[in-house]
Amino acid sequence: MAQDPKRVVVLMGGWTSEAAVSRVSAAFCAKAARAAGWDAIEVEFDRDIQTRLKELNPSRVYNALHGQIGEDGSVQGLLNIMGIPYTHSGVVASSVAMNKVLSRQLFRTAGIAVPLRLSLNEDNGTLQPENYDGDYVVKPVNEGSSFGVQIIKAGDKPPSHDLWPLGTQLFAEAFIPGRELTVSVLDGTALGVTEITTDEQFYDFDAKYKAGGSHHILPADIPKEIETQALDWAEQAYHLLGCRGVARADYRYDDKKNQLYMLELNTQPGMTATSLVPEQARWRGISGEELVNHLLEIAQCDD
Repeated sequence: MAQDPKRVVVLMGGWTSEAAVSRVSAAFCAKAARAAGWDAIEVEFDRDIQTRLKELNPSRVYNALHGQIGEDGSVQGLLNIMGIPYTHSGVVASSVAMNKVLSRQLFRTAGIAVPLRLSLNEDNGTLQPENYDGDYVVKPVNEGSSFGVQIIKAGDKPPSHDLWPLGTQLFAEAFIPGRELTVSVLDGTALGVTEITTDEQFYDFDAKYKAGGSHHILPADIPKEIETQALDWAEQAYHLLGCRGVARADYRYDDKKNQLYMLELNTQPGMTATSLVPEQARWRGISGEELVNHLLEIAQCDD
């Protein structure tokens, strides 16, 4: 098949924990791409994806995958080898951002505050922080969409390792009370600060993607110095990791202590009807169609 400069493959799905969300993001992005004049073809990601890409011979790929494989540098490396330009960040930025332990070490070194990491001991199948008796969080090192996150209050029974799939890498951190904030960054420029509220225990998977699961306040009603810090840190983290296109920085804001903490930088943020990035883009006058079109126009392989 001859290459059509307007042919785009929108990668979606796969076999990871975030496959279903990826398909919703892909539907949103493919529709926006078609409205912008691209011949967008939604393709389910599987282990034969290289053959499918050769058959379709797209001029570029819109990466709508979420979670492992699509977000950790794996797909980016394949597309680099095949020479097919793709949206979002490259191999190094993707893999480092996906690893919450490694990325936080870099953020901390750069002066960006992150939650205190706790030594996690396993005793008779349960997970207990060492020398710590406050509220804490246990989460996978390299998952997104809050999959596998467990908040344990002081005095509660420690969680069992059986709560997570066999082989899952876990880490623990001090729980940060307060408010949930997020900042989208497009081409290195922060778009705004949104506060997220939810009736769930925290901003978990259902709160992120279920209709009515969360409420977004844009712009967030926070002190000016915290707004400035959230915007600056998001841009700093984006450049530190060498991101491309769009990314999103997630925070906890302890309003009692007036202290901001960065949780992660997401290089493949959700692009569904309830997602934060399209909402912040619209707030800055950028439609979903314009956002997706721009990401496709600047698609590239790693140098």
